[in-house]
Amino acid sequence: MAGGGFGASSGGGHFEAKITPLVIMSCIMAASGGLMFGYDVGISGGVTSMPPFLKQFFPVVYKKTQQTGLESNYCKYDNQGLQLFTSSLYLAALIATFFASYTTRVLGRKLTMFIAGVFFVVGTVFNAAAVNLAMLIIGRILLGCGVGFANQAVPLFLSEIAPTRIRGALNILFQLNITIGILFANLINYGTAKIEGGYGWRVSLGLAGIPACLLTVGSLIVVDTPNSLIERGKLEEGKAVLKRIRGVDNVDPEFLEIVEASRVAQEVKHPFRNLLKRRNRPQLVIAIWMQIFQQFTGINAIMFYAPVLFQTLGFKSDASLYSAVITGAVNVLSTVVSIYFVDRAGRRVLLLEAGVQMFLSQLVVAIIMGFKVKDHSNNLGHVLAIVVVVMVCSFVSSFAWSWGPLGWLIPSETFPLEARSAGQSVAVCTNMLFTFVIAQAFLSMLCNMKFGIFLFFTFWVFVMTIFVVVLIPETKGVPIEEMTERVWKQHWFWKRFMDDFEDDPKGKLHA
Repeated sequence: MAGGGFGASSGGGHFEAKITPLVIMSCIMAASGGLMFGYDVGISGGVTSMPPFLKQFFPVVYKKTQQTGLESNYCKYDNQGLQLFTSSLYLAALIATFFASYTTRVLGRKLTMFIAGVFFVVGTVFNAAAVNLAMLIIGRILLGCGVGFANQAVPLFLSEIAPTRIRGALNILFQLNITIGILFANLINYGTAKIEGGYGWRVSLGLAGIPACLLTVGSLIVVDTPNSLIERGKLEEGKAVLKRIRGVDNVDPEFLEIVEASRVAQEVKHPFRNLLKRRNRPQLVIAIWMQIFQQFTGINAIMFYAPVLFQTLGFKSDASLYSAVITGAVNVLSTVVSIYFVDRAGRRVLLLEAGVQMFLSQLVVAIIMGFKVKDHSNNLGHVLAIVVVVMVCSFVSSFAWSWGPLGWLIPSETFPLEARSAGQSVAVCTNMLFTFVIAQAFLSMLCNMKFGIFLFFTFWVFVMTIFVVVLIPETKGVPIEEMTERVWKQHWFWKRFMDDFEDDPKGKLHA
């Protein structure tokens, strides 16, 4: 892990650094927050398609799924309470992220991750022990608080602790763990659905305790980032940690740059008001729209409700869970592709290629469903069912090496230090808001729009690909505290927002 040949000179904007075991271990531990988040995303879709779970908490939905011909194929699972079970987590995460912004800045990245872990553990206990809908929703809300704190702290932690040249790859560990969490959830649902006695859903929800404990214990083991320590006035400790994570003694150039960034950050009394300043407009616009676009690809609709979706298409219960496992495995493998290419090919190449692939995949699914899946008849057939699964896998894979990881990576690496915590908070909040909207609306949209829902998402994929072409710059290989000089001031459109740096003494940070 710690290679002697990884050192780089500090000239030309690169700081001397080795890839040390401490960096690798810290990143793996921190990224386990993604494991918890992914498990939550994956588990809810499988649990909501289990008859014993529906019978206990959502008897109306259970009745609709048991009686053939009673409801349209597209409307069997359309129930606001059922959708609230899934979406309440994201509403809680949305609110929690504002508190997490404060703790990330004042208490540090490490302690914020610990708080997230505690929320996860308590939420898991409530869910596994639930005897009524209220306990179920309280558990989901507590898990949502954990997601809000973890999604705020972990991407920042990873971006700040990683050496510049592998920052993209290490940051994507968070997304990789999300996909592994989803895959494990799908596998566990496949197994627990077969448990006699109807308590399989409790096992599914209870096993979330494993990643929850991993994050809680891991957060106690890792070091805090030098940026966070220096920002809180612990200069000597920050420098010592910087030497440990970089594996070299000569850390002065990077240390001085972080100290200067911290000095500017200290002068900012109102982080969210500062975020609205003209010079932070490019990062803010990109961060917000990347989160909106990430949800309007339709990925969470597919991941939340993959088993439900496949049952809508006529797959039997076992087959639908099996298909969800396949898409989960594709998700993991494709995220590994992103880890390999993100610091080689760059961010833009991955986003643009995936835009084309996602567009075509969703279009094919929409056409097949439009012709073959009617309200009360399903003529999908074996061959077309396989085509649908292949197209869903193609869509999931392209998302997993593009908008999935890069939706978190790009916002976390582009804000200057004085706006970073607030900027990440806005990004997480936006993500959770639109995740909530999609989670709460998807089954109703499926019922009302039918196959048109895939055309809806296809349109958005087209729009976001144009957005990448025009407005998202390449950030590959640029030190995190040099983004203003080397990225924003060089961009054909965004450079006009950097003019006030010349007149603003605080803006001379990067000069």
